[in-house]
Amino acid sequence: MRIALFAIGALLFINVLLLGLAAWHHGHTIQVALSVAVLLYAIFFHKIPFKIHISVGIACVIPVVFTAFLAVYGNMEHVDYNEDVVIVLGAGLRDGEVGGHLASRLDTALDYLARNPQAIVIVCGGLGANQPVTEAEAMARYLIARGVPPENILLEDLSTTTYENLLFAKEILNEHFPDGFRAALVTNDFHIFRASALAQQKDIDASPLGAPTPWHSFTVNYLREMLAIVNMWVFG
Repeated sequence: MRIALFAIGALLFINVLLLGLAAWHHGHTIQVALSVAVLLYAIFFHKIPFKIHISVGIACVIPVVFTAFLAVYGNMEHVDYNEDVVIVLGAGLRDGEVGGHLASRLDTALDYLARNPQAIVIVCGGLGANQPVTEAEAMARYLIARGVPPENILLEDLSTTTYENLLFAKEILNEHFPDGFRAALVTNDFHIFRASALAQQKDIDASPLGAPTPWHSFTVNYLREMLAIVNMWVFG
């Protein structure tokens, strides 16, 4: 058991280091803290009372079940490919270019458009720190380079959070679709549950469509998302 715990703690810590410091967020901090806690637990394993071991085991069930729920919900098929618009939520850029998570979202949108080419796309995201272009502009370039007509793309380029993504996108889409619209909401699978809840708060008729999360960033993103969901539940 101690060897297994050492291995888990070390792998979690190495994973954070390999992800790098450029896009550091709360998930990285949580994973570092978790890796240190696991390593310390392994070091003092034989000195810890049996009741504590049982309590820790029970406590670990909660995040595991939470993660499984988010993963299953985020990978369920919710769209019917008759929606009017595809809303693609933004994510951080890498030197002005689309990175792994955002590319996954955009590729999922492209797969959707292959089955529903009549839909328009709205790409969401403002100007990030130290970035030369907005997320929306970089996303539009990515789609255009892969064959999406520029006239089929709307840009929401002011937002800095998921809530603002949806708030500002709705304002643009209400003007574009005065009689109402149905949307496919695209984001990474770990993000689907919270994004859907926020869309419901804004009365957006949106069917979520999850994009796969790169395996190497699975843990850090699910840890961050669980914290974000708890924050949403507690503070709104």
